[in-house]
Amino acid sequence: MKLAALRCGFVAVVLSGPCLAIFAQDTASNRPITFDDLRSMHRVASPMVSPDGKWIAYSVATPDMDANRNASNIWAVPAAGGAAIQLTQSGHDSAPAWSPDSKTLAFISSRDGNSQVYVLSMEGGESHAITKIAGGADLVKWSPDGTTIAFTSAVYVDCKDDACNKARDADKEKNKVKARSYEQLLYRHWTHWSEGKRSHLFVASADGTGTPRDLTAGANYDVPPDERGGPDDINFSPDGREICFTAVPEKVEALSTNGELFIVPVNGGEAKKITTNPGFDGNPVYSPDGNYIAYHAQLTPGYEADRWRVMRYDRHSEKIEDLSEKFDRSADGLAWSPDSKTIFFTAESETLSPIYGVDARGGAEPKKVVAEGFNTAVSFSRDGKIMTFERTSLTMPAEVFAASGEGANTQQVTHHNDALLAQLDMHAPETFWFEGAGGSRVQAMLLRPPKFSATKKYPLLVLLHGGPQTMWSNAWGYRWNAQAFSAPGYVTLMINRHGSTGYGQKFTDEITNDWGGQAYTDVMKGVDYALANNKFIDGSRMAAAGGSYGGFMADWIATHSGRFKAIISHAGVYDQTSMYATEELWFAEHDMQGTPWSNPESYKKWSPSTYAAELGKYKTPTLVIAGENDFRVPYTQSLEFFNTLQREGIPSKLVIFPDEGHWVLKPQNSQFWYKTFLDWLAIYLK
Repeated sequence: MKLAALRCGFVAVVLSGPCLAIFAQDTASNRPITFDDLRSMHRVASPMVSPDGKWIAYSVATPDMDANRNASNIWAVPAAGGAAIQLTQSGHDSAPAWSPDSKTLAFISSRDGNSQVYVLSMEGGESHAITKIAGGADLVKWSPDGTTIAFTSAVYVDCKDDACNKARDADKEKNKVKARSYEQLLYRHWTHWSEGKRSHLFVASADGTGTPRDLTAGANYDVPPDERGGPDDINFSPDGREICFTAVPEKVEALSTNGELFIVPVNGGEAKKITTNPGFDGNPVYSPDGNYIAYHAQLTPGYEADRWRVMRYDRHSEKIEDLSEKFDRSADGLAWSPDSKTIFFTAESETLSPIYGVDARGGAEPKKVVAEGFNTAVSFSRDGKIMTFERTSLTMPAEVFAASGEGANTQQVTHHNDALLAQLDMHAPETFWFEGAGGSRVQAMLLRPPKFSATKKYPLLVLLHGGPQTMWSNAWGYRWNAQAFSAPGYVTLMINRHGSTGYGQKFTDEITNDWGGQAYTDVMKGVDYALANNKFIDGSRMAAAGGSYGGFMADWIATHSGRFKAIISHAGVYDQTSMYATEELWFAEHDMQGTPWSNPESYKKWSPSTYAAELGKYKTPTLVIAGENDFRVPYTQSLEFFNTLQREGIPSKLVIFPDEGHWVLKPQNSQFWYKTFLDWLAIYLK
């Protein structure tokens, strides 16, 4: 990489200097965080070290309030630390991928309206598109010899070429009838309706010549799966002759969590299924010596929160072995050591996400190689001497870190938010354990407000996480930022109750058919423990807030407890039977242990609506929020809850975002969301 050429051809932004390590201080000059601070922060993602180990490419997104979107560009930073350089300026660029010789970056850009694969020479010059495909391009990968790229594109299954796809899109646009018609599930997902297209796997010449070839032509499935799939689900073999990918071959996708691994010749031919596990198989990664494919798998069908195991597929014998049978955490983001002896991965564990390594030969327990921090997106240089990853915490937005191949000598190499963080008064979380439901040990994090004084009394905000099979992590977030919630002067409490991940599979499983049982007890006991052990909390001024399953718990609290002064429910589940309008039906059928007609007792028992009569007793003021394009928890759930609150005469407010789904993502909407949220708390806690 010629730095001089870069400075001539691109905008160079220097962010060098030591890490400012003042993210959790309390000085007279520092101030509480505001929404303007949140929207000013640079959101680092997708770091990837170059094969030669010299540079790390990554994307940086920053909210653009006027355009009401996040503007994303590609950056690079020396792996040894130093000045970070902005490589693109369109504001529509993401997902950088290095060529094998480290001389070229491929990335996805929608700068001309339709996302395509672009390439940028590290020796100077402007980036240019190498695809012009009607369905757009996504998830770019390089072949090992650098001559070919793989990408995905949305196509009509019965179309034989790109001209057909383009013509079909044009006809649909012209048609004044916009009705949708379906004869099977899954017909919509998250925020989009099925438009009769599938994401297919393509290969094309890296120099942009020739016509891209569809390696999965005619396949009536998505590569990667629309359900829980991503860029890690596609990878080349070391010799570049085949690609392994994940797809869901089930006819009724809404009822199955089955994902299988397929291999397909790059030169064309039939895709071959190599796994038969009824659960999900994904994240296939070839060993550098070409003998194995490592992947992670869930063995329990119909259960999306089953433990992810590290599996090894022998390409010669076709034998499959579980390398993490006794490891009670879920493996993600697999990567091989260059000598093919170790498989690295991350796994959530007790609010953190360490990096682990496991002997690829089997027979040994995984060991932590990077124990501290919440880490993701691990990548290695070709010689394995440099490991890079993304790290975040509750006091630091994500940044890029580097370490030796064994995980030693960790250092932060990007510092995009140091200057802003140095101005803010934020406390690191205090972690504690308490006895929850059934005598189980339950972990929680407590965040003190800015300018904290032990002699004062502070209101308490209890945050309820979603999932239900997720956890509160010691990680930065923009949609539910605990520092922003504490900023007005609240103590924030985050409880990893029963059903949370990162505490063993049994603990996660125990929320099945028990949505308002042990989890609710854990929340209440956690509040009791916090009050008893922190005299600065004012138990007479408490609020509870959550989204998704956390919204369910907020609704549940509204119908079961009167101890809170205010409640905030975002995209909450209020009635389990009408919640069956969701898209991934396996989720409801697993957690409720049946359908609304085969097991109506569970659907009734775990519906806050069943206990609506209690609303009149407690009258907790409640803010209800939802996105009209939310297909996971249909916004009618929030309408039902709000209607009930209003009919019972309970102080309540409804906020509906017609242009948002399960999450509020547009910057202007997010600004309104935070203001509405904090205004509601101020009314009842101040």
